[in-house]
Amino acid sequence: MTETETEIQRSTGADTVRGDTRPTVIADDVHIVYRVHTAGSGKGGAPAALRRIISRKPSPNVRTVHAIKGVSFTAYRGEAIGLIGSNGSGKSTMLRTIAGLIPPERGKVYSDGQPSLLGVNAALMNDLTGERNVVLGGLAMGMTPEEIRERYDGIVEFSGINDKGDFISLPMRTYSSGMAARLRFSIAAAKKHDVMMIDEALATGDRRFQKRSEERIRELRKDAGTVFLVSHNNKSIRDTCDRVLWLESGELRMDGPTDDVIKEYEAFTKK
Repeated sequence: MTETETEIQRSTGADTVRGDTRPTVIADDVHIVYRVHTAGSGKGGAPAALRRIISRKPSPNVRTVHAIKGVSFTAYRGEAIGLIGSNGSGKSTMLRTIAGLIPPERGKVYSDGQPSLLGVNAALMNDLTGERNVVLGGLAMGMTPEEIRERYDGIVEFSGINDKGDFISLPMRTYSSGMAARLRFSIAAAKKHDVMMIDEALATGDRRFQKRSEERIRELRKDAGTVFLVSHNNKSIRDTCDRVLWLESGELRMDGPTDDVIKEYEAFTKK
């Protein structure tokens, strides 16, 4: 066992609990706080701002938002975990924290391997063709040029970009948002991931593409990866995930088997 694994177990009490399965992600009492600068009157200008800095007084125009409040959980290799909750509940923020894009205000996140965040709203390079984006996206994920060449045809076929024409050779700015999202998912799904996080990816495309996406996620699980899926589509969560984390107002309200958690969540939303 490495020093990092020992530290994780000491800090969180996590251990090998599911046969030979080890944790891939551990969130230990994670708090995320955003500081939002609001419009002010502008009185005092730079001299007043300098005085506040010297005196260590907070700006009256900065509002804090406690987005994640003491969330703790342990994810294991081979799991597909859904994140559900109302808009603004902290689901996407939690994914970005696991990916290392947002540092916790308090608490820690440990990961065994490199988490990869797939957000369908992330901007692609619009002036480049789909073909060039496949190459650059593959390189960014750590694939070699040889691996990209080997998997290129499969990526394009999986995305369905060329089903109605040679769109892969056109600039990304000519794509619809759904086409861009499908291509991005296809690029990410071409590589085995230690931890793969998907933000609303299954909400794009037709039912045929959604089904292929779900099947690919199941394949990733078989390859000993861990998958996190954020979706407002409870059916996609049921079809894909065996465990669900329910976040509400930044707090972890429930963590358990998919059917149990979704049943409670649907009852909550009907109130």
